Amino acid sequence: MSFLSIENATKSFGGLKAVNDVSFTVEQGEILGLLGPNGSGKTTLLNLVSGALPATSGRIALEGHALTGRRPDLIARAGVARTFQLVRILPSLTLEENVMIPAVFGTVAHWGAAAEAVAREALETVGLTDAGRRAGDLTYIDQKRLELARALAAEPRLLLLDEWLAGLNPTELAEGIALIRSLRETGITIVMVEHIMEAVRALCPRCLVMNSGTLIADGATEKVLSDPHVIAAYLGEVEDA
Repeated sequence: MSFLSIENATKSFGGLKAVNDVSFTVEQGEILGLLGPNGSGKTTLLNLVSGALPATSGRIALEGHALTGRRPDLIARAGVARTFQLVRILPSLTLEENVMIPAVFGTVAHWGAAAEAVAREALETVGLTDAGRRAGDLTYIDQKRLELARALAAEPRLLLLDEWLAGLNPTELAEGIALIRSLRETGITIVMVEHIMEAVRALCPRCLVMNSGTLIADGATEKVLSDPHVIAAYLGEVEDA
């Protein structure tokens, strides 16, 4: 049994199929890259897995247990956490208070001192040490670190990263790649939407590519990135008949 199984997932918005009959599996401990041009359906697919959007049809399962049709809070309890393209922090709260929330509502319900300990550990993991600082005072890059700390505080078995490395300078990118690589050692399974090919090559032995809601490639990263169909999707070239 695969750790994550997605079978014929489809999401329609009126006549538009943002995700169109997508199927693939992810093994436990894998870091999988999910690639594709803007508007290809990558974030929508993550929304289906996390429960942020209901699937129109198809089945998504974690270790054989269906996620489709379940509320987002129950999917979080099942061990799924995510980051967002647009950082969503609570600016008036401290870093610790931001991160305590998923520590309470994540895979395990921690309370009081236990929630504080989980929050501080998650903050330290991402390199944020001033737990009492107001979140609204953070730089954009540190807000992204906080976003990741919140996801980690939920103690997920499946972590969905939606362009978490975007906007980092070269030094921060190297640190971010090292951080994600270290998470693999904890046994967390990661599906990451990413446009930075340096990061994909460094972290993802396997990747998938979507275009116009459809899965067009699935395989070893270097082979996929050299696929003419993938190159055409990114460059907008017209394929020969």
